Formats: sequence, structure tokens, C-alpha cells
Amino acid sequence: MEENREFFHELVDLSKSVYTMEPELYHTYNVKRGLRNADGSGVLVGLTKVGEVHGYVLDEGEKLPIYGTLRYRGIDVEDIVRACRKEKRFGFEEVAYLLLFGSLPTKEVLSKFQAYLGSIRELPPNFTEDMILKAPSRDIMNKLARSVLALYSYDEDPDNNSLENVLRQSFELIARFPEIIAHAYQAKSHYHDGKSLILHTCVPEYSTAQNFLHLMRTDNEFTPLEAEVLDLALILHAEHGGGNNSAFTTHVVSSTGTDTYSAIAAAIGSLKGPKHGGANARVMGMIEDFKANVTDITDEKQIREHIVKILNKETYDRSGLVYGIGHAVYTKSDPRAVLLRENALTLAKQKGMEDEFYLYDMIARNTPKLFAEIKQSDKVMAPNVDFYSGFVYKMLNIPPEVYTPIFAMSRIVGWCAHRIEEITVSDRIIRPAYKAILRKTPYVPLEER
Repeated sequence: MEENREFFHELVDLSKSVYTMEPELYHTYNVKRGLRNADGSGVLVGLTKVGEVHGYVLDEGEKLPIYGTLRYRGIDVEDIVRACRKEKRFGFEEVAYLLLFGSLPTKEVLSKFQAYLGSIRELPPNFTEDMILKAPSRDIMNKLARSVLALYSYDEDPDNNSLENVLRQSFELIARFPEIIAHAYQAKSHYHDGKSLILHTCVPEYSTAQNFLHLMRTDNEFTPLEAEVLDLALILHAEHGGGNNSAFTTHVVSSTGTDTYSAIAAAIGSLKGPKHGGANARVMGMIEDFKANVTDITDEKQIREHIVKILNKETYDRSGLVYGIGHAVYTKSDPRAVLLRENALTLAKQKGMEDEFYLYDMIARNTPKLFAEIKQSDKVMAPNVDFYSGFVYKMLNIPPEVYTPIFAMSRIVGWCAHRIEEITVSDRIIRPAYKAILRKTPYVPLEER
């Protein structure tokens, strides 16, 4: 055993010398690292009619900051949110219909669509017992991906990529994600944390937001404001263009002709990463670092001093990053963060958490200026949606393990729309090029090595 352990560490040391790449080679061969241009904009690799992210304009090759907009099928998401709030109704299901079918539903069609989703929310017989409870995971995103792959075995026609069949699969996934996530969390809580196992089933008449709170709460109770704020978060996370990592993953995997479950499981794996959907957990950890090291979270001078320490890699994870500030596309503002901030303040007042809300605001207000001074950078940045989403979920008494799964519960809509777009309008496998930086090496017989 000890010999094997030593050999393993030798292989680890060997790999450190093998997996290297001289940075200057990327410039030599004009490689677009991360599929990004030199100015940080994304390399154009496809066309989409699903969603549009607009965060800057190019003027004679110069990138100019603007206030951000997010459009679903051409409609500004802010207009959708304002209309739903004015009419005091939930909007996620309307957004799901819009993204999948390209237009807003009539009142009658929306009612039918909501009823249809409600009728298919229930998981297949014994699915929770066999696929979730018998193999509980500490990581809910991992369990979500495994559950999606397992649904392949419950589908009588899993590999049929006709529009009709993929739409049916998409509806079922959108409807079932809340119960999968809630049951996966309850299994984790019971088997890994030693808590009581309490499982609820969906209520067909409830919206997605209502159902999720109903499933997660031991007593099934939630307030109208709580459901409204969660619905807002679902609306804002539903889609973000074809270039975000998980949507692009959906396009890449779908382009091979594989099944829906494989493509969506791959997207979940992408979203799980801390540089993508897992970012809100990093924000929450950073906030706890502020609380642990700042004697008065209402003192802006102390907050500024701690931001400086983070930027100088002296505290938290020593990455030098203030998580939740800045975005790959948005510059002056992330419209999702603007809308979420408004509702976060309303909820904070109700929950008696205004001091913590203003801590977030002080970080958001001071970080861009301090970043410019310390990093000697002219980058324009603002809070992104991850900055406030974790705080909102915390106020909803949702455990941190479920923050990123909620993101997936919403983004499944965008993934399904992008998958349908890929298999419908494109017939080419996505296959970018990698330049091999190798020299020809002769094979040496085993006895001569």
C-alpha cells in the first residue's frame, strides 16, 4: 500500500511537468483563450433567437460601457417583471412559454400551459426511493445531474430527437426539477446531516416558485412575498444568451445528436462550477468573511478597508476577487441585479435584515473605485445577479446547498430552448480547432528506455 502511494505521488509530480503551456504561445498562434477576444468580448461562434445579452457597444473598434439589457425573444426582461408585479401574478411560466415558443401566450394559452406543467410535475413511480434516497449525495447539483441521466431509463422513447419528442422531454424536465432538487436536499439532510426525512409532493395548482417553497418547508408554509421574490429570481435566471458556458455546453453536446438527458446533464455540470452558477456561494462566503473581520458592518470606512484587503489577496480565499462584482458582458449595470436588488430591499425590511442589505450596497458602491485604484484598471464594473441572489435565498431560509440548484431549476428553460434551436436549425457538429504544440518524437522500444 505504501509503495503504491509513493508511486502515485511520483505520477503527480510527473504530471506537473507535462501539463504546462508557455503563455506566449497563445499570442504567437493568435489563440482566443476562453473563446474571448483581446478586449474581453466573446468570439462569435453561432446565432440565436432565444435571448440577447447587451452590455456594451463597439464604436470604431472601441468597447464603450452602457447600462445593460437582457431580452427574452426580443422582449426586455424588465418589462416582463414590471407587468407581472403590476398584475400581481407569477411570471416564470409565462417566461418559459415565451422562450420555448418565441411569443407571449394569451391568457387562455398561459392558463392551459400552467395546468399542463402542473399535471406532469410528479416524478415517475418509485423514482425518489430508487434514484434519490438510495444514493444520497452531499452535492445537490451532482444528484440533479444523476437524476436527469436516470430519467433516460424511465423514458419509453429517450433517443428520439424529433421536435415533438424533445418538447415533451423539455416540459417534463422543467416541471420535475423542483421536486428532484427538494427531494435530493431532504435526502442529503437526512442521510448526511442526521435530520428527519420529510418529503412533500407537488401541488398541481401552484406555480414553480410556490411549489418549491412548499416542497422545501417542513410545514409547507410560505408568504406571498416570499413566493413573489423567488418567482422573480427564476424569471431573471431563465436565460442568458447562447454564449454563457452552460448554454454553449448544451449547444455543443446537442450538436452531436445525443439525447436530451445527456445534453441537460452536461449543462448542469457546467453550471455547477464556481466560475458559473456556483458564484453566489462564493459571494456568501465572502460576506461571512466581512462579518468575521469587521467590527461594525455599518461603518463604511471599515468596509472599504476590508475590500482593499480582499483585492490585495490578504483575506477570504486570497484570489484578489470581490465576488459578484463585474461581468463578462455587462459593464455599467446588470439588469438582473438591479431588479433583484429592489426586491431584496423589500424582503430585508420584512425580515429585519436591513443592516446586511446595506453591507452589500456598500461593497457594491466601493469596489469599482477601489479596484480601479489598486489594479490600475479602467474596467467598468457593477454588481451582477450572483451578488444579490444568495442573500435573497438566505432571507427565504433556503439552505446554501440549494442556491445553485435553484439556478438550474430556472435555467433548464433556456437550456431546452437552446437545445431545440441547435437540433432544429443546425446540422453540423461543433468542432473548434486546437493547435498541437508538439515536436515529432520517435518511438523507443521498451528495452531501450
